[in-house]
Amino acid sequence: MLRFLVLYTALALGANAASAADLAALKLGDMKKLVLTEPPVPAPDVVFLDESGAERRLSDWQGKVVLVNFWATWCAPCRAEMPALDRLQAELGGDAFEVLTIATGRNTPTAIDKFFTEAGVTLLPRHKDERQQLARSLGVVGLPVTVIFDAEGQEVARLIGEAEWDAPEAKDLIRALTED
Repeated sequence: MLRFLVLYTALALGANAASAADLAALKLGDMKKLVLTEPPVPAPDVVFLDESGAERRLSDWQGKVVLVNFWATWCAPCRAEMPALDRLQAELGGDAFEVLTIATGRNTPTAIDKFFTEAGVTLLPRHKDERQQLARSLGVVGLPVTVIFDAEGQEVARLIGEAEWDAPEAKDLIRALTED
């Protein structure tokens, strides 16, 4: 946790690296809230569960750019942004990119199913981090929080709060990451 505090303090004080310049230029619209992680930080090796209850790790998606969205069934901003994440997955999801949604805290499968049905979400996974081990290891203290990992499994950016993830500026950012 201390390394994240040091990292984000450095970012807040204006730490900037040339390798982040291309992404910084794409910070438009809701993406202005995006904090670039420089230098990139390796994903933690922490277990979370998929819909069937099987253990998963972020390393299972290494080789893809992964947008990990932490949310909860009781979170109104999460409800507002989830359809945009579903549309982003529909348009850009595939071999190079994937949206992972991870319900953090106590979210029953029934409540998750109801949330997805009411929000019209059909393409996103229903992963769970019941004990918030992954969320804590990534320094997630509020919801929603979205963390973006590059194909090497390193955090390259995060956004605190909701965003229109299917807006042109968000898609441009994802395309820039998948082209590298």
